[in-house]
Amino acid sequence: MPRPVLSLLVSAVFALMVISPAQAQTIQTPSTISLTGYGEVSGAPDMAIISSGVVTHGATARDALDANTTAMNEIFAILLGANIAQKDIQTSGFSVQPQYQYSDIRDTNGYPLPPRILGYQVSNMLSVKVRNLDDLGQLLDSSVSVGANQINSISFAVTDTTPLLNDARRAAMLDAIAKAELYTQAAGVNLGNIIAISEGSPNFAPQPDMVVMSRMAESSSFVPVAAGELSFSKQVSVVWELIQE
Repeated sequence: MPRPVLSLLVSAVFALMVISPAQAQTIQTPSTISLTGYGEVSGAPDMAIISSGVVTHGATARDALDANTTAMNEIFAILLGANIAQKDIQTSGFSVQPQYQYSDIRDTNGYPLPPRILGYQVSNMLSVKVRNLDDLGQLLDSSVSVGANQINSISFAVTDTTPLLNDARRAAMLDAIAKAELYTQAAGVNLGNIIAISEGSPNFAPQPDMVVMSRMAESSSFVPVAAGELSFSKQVSVVWELIQE
């Protein structure tokens, strides 16, 4: 390579090394503000999920199972008669278990005697979705009348939560904006463009409104129930640029 060309390349590289730090000093990272907004809305449930079933006993497993089957068939008839769709009825548990009697008596070697089987217990549990809440009290009453002797829980839900969650998102965003305007006004700066928006995690599960839940539905003949309201929450984090006044 001719010497003039080599000298020119070395000069160019040296010039870049000198210029780059000066140019880097002119690049400034914009100031930002990051805030979290929280939004919560309430909605009336339109569905109940009942966990219930039948527990029966008998001298033999067959006796206990026959008694359980008879009661369960009557419960199924009640459910279908109440226009509960078959897709909304699901067996959630089934068991056949011996019932033991334990003794404090010991054998000649000092070991306790083995337990003795007194009978058998059969448990058949269902998870039922009730989409017409006006029928819930009567359905519970009728189920117990025909043999449902185990009701573990009743929970309420909203079939389509999308509109409620979207309302919670809007409320969360408005909350974040209000906080940002408050802080920037106090700091004497202005909000610039939004740089990033992210939804908080984890999502909040719907929670019952206990104040509303305490108002029991009036009923003179069926089981009184209260659907109340459910609360849905969302959280959003927003980052803005800051503009100096």
